[in-house]
Amino acid sequence: MAKLTLSVDERVIERAKTYAAARGTSLSGLVEKMLDLAASGSDQPLVAPPVLGRLRGSLKGVDRSDYRRYLERKYR
Repeated sequence: MAKLTLSVDERVIERAKTYAAARGTSLSGLVEKMLDLAASGSDQPLVAPPVLGRLRGSLKGVDRSDYRRYLERKYR
């Protein structure tokens, strides 16, 4: 098996470890499954959950730069 080095925010790693543990797998197993899914070449689009459809348009008129600044502060 090959090794892969990734740079990922520490908070994301901790959340991903919790997610993987709750599903009885390792973080490496989770990443492998996600990469396999992404690289599968499937032409089927990913289906968004229904809640996203209800949120569509809720940010009309919001300045994207404000949101970008919020995300930059949040993930520093």
